[in-house]
Amino acid sequence: MGTKTELLKLFEKNKGTYFSGEELASRLSVSRTAIWKAVNRLREEGYDIYAVPNKGYCLSVHTDILSAEGIAKYLEPVCQELLIEVFPTVSSTNLLLRERATAGAPQGCTILANAQTQGRGRIGRSFYSPSDTGIYLSLLLRPKTYTPEQAVKLTTIAAVAGCEAIEKVSGRQAQIKWVNDIFMDGKKVCGILTEASFGLESGHLDYAVLGVGFNAYAPEGGFPEDIENIAGSVFLTPQNDGKNHLAAEFLNRFMTYYTQIQDNSYTQKYRERSFVLGKKIKVLSPQGAVLATALDVDDQCRLVVRYEDGSTQALSSGEISVRLY
Repeated sequence: MGTKTELLKLFEKNKGTYFSGEELASRLSVSRTAIWKAVNRLREEGYDIYAVPNKGYCLSVHTDILSAEGIAKYLEPVCQELLIEVFPTVSSTNLLLRERATAGAPQGCTILANAQTQGRGRIGRSFYSPSDTGIYLSLLLRPKTYTPEQAVKLTTIAAVAGCEAIEKVSGRQAQIKWVNDIFMDGKKVCGILTEASFGLESGHLDYAVLGVGFNAYAPEGGFPEDIENIAGSVFLTPQNDGKNHLAAEFLNRFMTYYTQIQDNSYTQKYRERSFVLGKKIKVLSPQGAVLATALDVDDQCRLVVRYEDGSTQALSSGEISVRLY
């Protein structure tokens, strides 16, 4: 690791604490000049670092910048094998991670970005990914002998983990719109996109890339006109380290469920958080829109609906979308 990375790791674990240049140089086994240069590089990246004579350097407690070092201090042992990288901007974290998966990257490879230029959602939609206000995360998974039906459960787990993480760091309730959107106070604050590759002969999952995008804050000037009535944010006011904490809490919860996937308890938690069950919806498919009532989410994560003629159907997330009526 370079001096800047090591220094940031130390600062992140000790926000609000002053360290003299001499102490920092001793801890990191570098010169005081190297410390000074590293501090300046961090400041150029937006970190608010105080420098006070006779006290030294200190990272402000009000800092809220997404970083691997900032996330790491919140992670639990279940995440110890994750390999986390954070980029200022990428085209798409899912796209970048799929390229790495094809090249043989191991399970646990995790890419986050402060902005995406080509963020993607379900059914070919774009995902608004402005700079510095969101968390755009992709996690590589290589579960053994997963069928396509089992792979769908990864999105279900992520939705439950996302809700729990949001509630932990914000204190506000989060709910799920089947199959992959998280809402707060009637506004979408998180979208999930799971992309998978299957072996042609085995029919089993080679790998899955789980993509999750959180609107941590509303962008300056508000959301674009085409989504301003539906998009919301997890935090309503600036937070101290809110983005790192939220990202870590999501990873903690997701990996806990993922490593205990046979337990299936997340399915009931998904049902309990769904706000479409019992409501009238429009089932949207290439054949058109049909009115129905959402009845349940089954153990295969399909939405069970009853149509106006009394017939019922279990809908696959890959085939349709729903809209409240």
